[in-house]
Amino acid sequence: QVQLVESGGGLVQPGGSLRLSCAASGTIFNILSRNWYRQAPGKQRELVATITSGSSTNYADSVKGRFTISRDNAKNSVYLQMNSLKPEDTAVYYCNVRFYDSRYDVRDLWGQGTQVTVSS
Repeated sequence: QVQLVESGGGLVQPGGSLRLSCAASGTIFNILSRNWYRQAPGKQRELVATITSGSSTNYADSVKGRFTISRDNAKNSVYLQMNSLKPEDTAVYYCNVRFYDSRYDVRDLWGQGTQVTVSS
């Protein structure tokens, strides 16, 4: 079974940058979208950024203009470039791939999460 492996999290000062990576261990077919979610302590998981199979992107209002999602199909990878980080960006960030299975049911594949902490 294909797995998603995230990397790139860590501790950064306010105003700093991080780049998250998410690599799939194999090929995923019939992808609808690749997404980054985050979950802060005591809060619900929220959608941060989306890139569709047609390369359209969408962002949560809280990160627009600061975060950029991109992908490299040849490497089965998706990235999240995070600039001008704020303490409120502190969360566990999860990579997600949404796809159709063989029955054309929508399925979600999740990574294990990577911690991002923004603090001075």
